[in-house]
Amino acid sequence: MDTGFVQTPAVQDLLDRAAGVGSAGGNPRLKVILRDLIEQIMTLIVRHDISENEVWDAVNFLQSGAGEFGLLMPGSGIEHFLDLYMDAKDVEAGKTGGTPRTIEGPLYVAGAPLVDNDANLTTDPDETSTLYMSGRITGPDGEPVPGAILHVWHANSKGFYSHFDPTHEQTPFNNRRRIRVGDDGRYAFHSKMPNGYSVPPGGASDTLMKALGRHGNRPAHVHFFIEAPGYRVLTTQINFGDDPFAADDFAFGTREGLLPVPNRQGDSATIVFDFHLQRAEDAEEEHFSHRARLAVAA
Repeated sequence: MDTGFVQTPAVQDLLDRAAGVGSAGGNPRLKVILRDLIEQIMTLIVRHDISENEVWDAVNFLQSGAGEFGLLMPGSGIEHFLDLYMDAKDVEAGKTGGTPRTIEGPLYVAGAPLVDNDANLTTDPDETSTLYMSGRITGPDGEPVPGAILHVWHANSKGFYSHFDPTHEQTPFNNRRRIRVGDDGRYAFHSKMPNGYSVPPGGASDTLMKALGRHGNRPAHVHFFIEAPGYRVLTTQINFGDDPFAADDFAFGTREGLLPVPNRQGDSATIVFDFHLQRAEDAEEEHFSHRARLAVAA
């Protein structure tokens, strides 16, 4: 693909937003330097056809000496750029359809309990409303996807994830499960409503965002991996469409088609959302990327 892809309006707009060009605060010189740096990284990705796995191999190396590289990747727009780039390559190859991919983020934990449908994700008490989510997982022809595993993880009502909670109050795998999806493609689970959150105060990401005149907030959201034999692994998340940061996500995780508005009634909220998978063309597409992830025994 020609490096002119980086000059397309979508990528140039992403660069302006990532560098805080339109914001009043921040360091003007840093904005210009960072915008050029990120644009060059994106250009290198296209020029050398650097794969998603090669990008994450580099990030894994850097992250071993900097604990917040996993946050800096989405905050700088690079992780979202990878999604845009992979989308463009799909279009170029004639691959269309499927639920939009979006960023994984750095807070997945491998080894969550494997449970059946209608599971409760929440182990710990949480004084907030209950989220009920359900839908179907289908293939490109509308067929139910047999043997699918739905990985689900999200924060609690304080915006903290189990295994990464600074209060250390959550039990292992709170709000984390792997769900065996029925042969009819139907999935369902419930949990305590997640809340949005900000990057750790005073950390590397917070320092960078303030220097760019940007905030470090994410809307309330739920993360998903979906894996099934013969289908591409889908990495995606839904952002709650009624959250004030849904249109201004620090991590650029918001994408069209991934913004359901919960039906809130009393102490519960309901989301019905269907996932559509693409068929895998080779075995590698059935597996997760090379990104380093925390693994804990259930």
